[in-house]
This record gives sequence, C-alpha cells and structure tokens, in this order.
Amino acid sequence: MKLQQLKYIWEVAHNDLNVSATAQVLYTSQPGISKQIRLLEDELGVEIFARSGKHLTRVTPAGEAVLKVAGEILGQVDSIKQIAQEFSNNKKGSLSVATTHTQARYALPSVIESFIQSYPDVSLHMHQGTPIQIAEMAADGTVDMAIATEGMDHYSDLVMMPCYRWNRSIVVPKGHPLASRNSLTLEEIASFPLVTYVYGFTGRSKLDEAFQSKELVPNVVFTATDADVIKTYVRLGLGVGILAHLAVDPERDRDLVALDASHLFAASTTYIGIRKGAFLRGYQYQFIEKFAPHLTKQVVDEAMLCSGKHELEEYFKNTLLPTY
Repeated sequence: MKLQQLKYIWEVAHNDLNVSATAQVLYTSQPGISKQIRLLEDELGVEIFARSGKHLTRVTPAGEAVLKVAGEILGQVDSIKQIAQEFSNNKKGSLSVATTHTQARYALPSVIESFIQSYPDVSLHMHQGTPIQIAEMAADGTVDMAIATEGMDHYSDLVMMPCYRWNRSIVVPKGHPLASRNSLTLEEIASFPLVTYVYGFTGRSKLDEAFQSKELVPNVVFTATDADVIKTYVRLGLGVGILAHLAVDPERDRDLVALDASHLFAASTTYIGIRKGAFLRGYQYQFIEKFAPHLTKQVVDEAMLCSGKHELEEYFKNTLLPTY
C-alpha cells in the first residue's frame, strides 16, 4: 500500500468518481490512476468503487470505510508538511478559508486587510459556497478552516469554535408601510411578501423557528444566498427583506430603511470550524484571533483537545461573545 494510492482514491471520490478529471487535477494519466486503484483493491481484497464497464458508479460500503481512514492518514501527512514549513519559515506559506458570501463581504474584509499587512508572504485563498460545502471542505482538508453560521454541526470531524453572535434587520424601501414603525411584530412582517436567505444559509433556521412558534406561515417569495441580491430585490419592491444586521451598509444602503429585528428572532452564532487533529501554523492562529479576539492560541489549543460537541459547548458556555 502506497500513499500515492490513498491520494488517488481520495481525489477520485472527491471528483465525482471522474478519473479523467482527477488525472487533470493531479497532473498524471488516467490509466495510471486506474491501475493504482486496481492494485490497491487487489491488495485489500475488496472493491473500493463499484463499476459499470470502465466507469466508476459509486463508492462501496467497504470503500467508504477505507476512504475515511485514508482521509485521516492524508490529513496527518499534510500536518507533517505544515510542521516542517513552520520551522523552516514561519511567515511564509498559504492559508485557505471557506465561507459564505455574507462573511466574505461584510465580516472578513478588515480582518484580511490586517492579516495581509502582517503576513505579506502568506498566500490567502478564499472559497465561497453553501454551509454544507464549506463544512465538507474543512472536514476533508480541502481548506484550513471554515467560517459559517449553519451547516457545520453535522460534521463530527470539525472542532467548532464560536466567534460572534448576530441579529437581524428588516429592510424595506423608503415610504414602505413598515418604514415608520418603531417596534415590529412577527404578525406584521408575515402579512407582507418576504425576501430572505435560502434555507440552510446565514441563520435562516432561526427565522423559520420564530414564525413557527407563533403558528405563522410566512410568504417567502424570493430567496438568495447573497445579502446584496436580497437588497436588490427589496429595492425592486418584491418584498420585505430579512437579513443579517451586519449586511446593512449605512452608506451604500441609504435608500433603504433598516429596522431592528433582534426582539423577533433569536440571535445566531457564527463559528469557525477546523479539522480535528490539524496542525495550525503560527499565522493561522493569528488569523483566527484577528477574526475572533477571544480565540487566542491557548483557547484554540484547548478547544482542539475537547472530545466532542458537548465538551466544546461546556468549554465555551461562559465565553462572552461580541454581538452585532
């Protein structure tokens, strides 16, 4: 068994079982990958991938178990490389972060600006996606860390550390019937068409829970993953917008009226997720602390030692998080 073979099966599984696409990613030949996969399967005595002719169709149950361990091994190999890089040059390397549009557009710019000034020789890579995609990228080692509000708690391979809490705003055009209201009710909001996040994005579950608790059925006419898109369609008169308060820009959104909704919906928490057992370089600790000052190196290291979700929650239960 060779590390190269484990790398091949891992990459094939994460490229939709497309051997040709995997060969392009790894700068090697398709026949070479296929041969090494067969050799590994022969050595193990099980099929990792089911086939239809020459095409791979699915991962077998045995293959799923093998891939899980292969991912752990490859993660440890990557950690060894990171250790070597940290000792050879602790201010040079790369950092990859997966996050949602709201975080990338509104929460991270100042953090990234400061980080780049401190570490000009670190190559920074931002990946945007759905919360589930983001969590998967962090769990399988595609990125160093994930930043999101929803979706990451389904991945037991991630250490979830709370960064900040945030509330929502109701956004309407000037002159809208709600624009002059001082304190909104859920019943009032539910009487209008709504424009908000796609389910599973940016705290959307808290919004749905609030309406359900009042036995209200909101008329959600348009959803999007992008806060700027939501505001665009509010401007067009499509409906009342519900979005993260931090996504309201006082300068750019002067044509809109933003109303406080913190009394209507439970606050949400944004987390940073890191793969269990990952080796963090010095500048990675610095990035985390710039984003969430309470997550110092000591706190992160102690959190990484927690055995599961319940222990992590206990560790952070008395932490005072900033609220936006």
